[in-house]
Amino acid sequence: MTQLFTPLQMGALTLPNRILMAPLTRCRADNDHVPTALMAEHYSQRASAGLVIAEATAAMDGCSAFGAEPGIYNEAQVAGWKQVTDAVHANGGLIFLQIWHGGRACHPLLNGGKVPVAPSAIAITNDEIHTPDGKFPYTVPRELTDAEIPTIIAGFKAAAVNAQAAGFDGVEIHSANGYLLDEFLRDGSNQRSGAYGGAVENRARLLLEVLDATLAVWDSQRVGVRISPLNGFNSMEDSDPVATFSWLAGKLNDYNLAYLHVMRADFKGAQQGDVMTPMRSIYRGTIVGNMGYGAEEAEAAIADGKLDAVAFGVPFLANPDLPTRFAKNAPLNAPDAAKFYSPGAAGYTDYPYLVA
Repeated sequence: MTQLFTPLQMGALTLPNRILMAPLTRCRADNDHVPTALMAEHYSQRASAGLVIAEATAAMDGCSAFGAEPGIYNEAQVAGWKQVTDAVHANGGLIFLQIWHGGRACHPLLNGGKVPVAPSAIAITNDEIHTPDGKFPYTVPRELTDAEIPTIIAGFKAAAVNAQAAGFDGVEIHSANGYLLDEFLRDGSNQRSGAYGGAVENRARLLLEVLDATLAVWDSQRVGVRISPLNGFNSMEDSDPVATFSWLAGKLNDYNLAYLHVMRADFKGAQQGDVMTPMRSIYRGTIVGNMGYGAEEAEAAIADGKLDAVAFGVPFLANPDLPTRFAKNAPLNAPDAAKFYSPGAAGYTDYPYLVA
């Protein structure tokens, strides 16, 4: 595993290895979306990753899609995240914050009755959302007006400021998995007209304006972007995902980012295709691959120049010492999926380390 353990210059940071921890929502924040000491323990346990990318974190109030996910829009949340970053840094790690807006995946029962917003008034179908009152269908979102969009951009910029105050090493803009920025990008969910709809350059406008606002706060080499061209999660689709995201990859070349984080597949396997080859051929910066990689495939992909690093999700949930296990070709702990989103330490901070 020589490739996975070769240091990587990723923007402004030198990563000790190319085994990244993918952002994974675990619903362990408190009722006010404040990160907890248990979260600090969880992330510090995984500080041997080349880079820890913390979970989807609400950039502003009123955009909760899970109920117990963290936020980064008030002082208590900043303080909560500061104990996380301090713990990761104390264990020698690096950590980015993924800033996010849930868009139409939000629900009034999680947001004080507030109707979710989206590029178009199209609801998520064939799924239900978990709330404190049980499971419910997703609601039809309210279409954002062009006049409201500057408020969304300002919220992301404030989140970027707060992420600096919380001690993060950088931020990742979440434009994947059917949340607000991704909803604007893909034509299955964005059926509006005007400056933010229609042609791909208009559908990408919100992401790029959020990126511009973030770069007014952070050096570009401490900012990443995550995309999921094929993922059908949250009822997402695009009529031509390769064309849409090839255009975006070319545009992102203008920004000198730390990395482009590409989810290569569909959670449900319905939408098939190769998006990694066009991303590699078009995007000139660092590419992080994600979804379904094992150690051997990751090693080979880096050796072949297809990727620069790989973000591992579920394997890092169950194996806090994942790089050590890869280095020793040791067996992996099995994840307990029943506890992915449950409160408490079980299935979160209690996975065993490899015995020497």
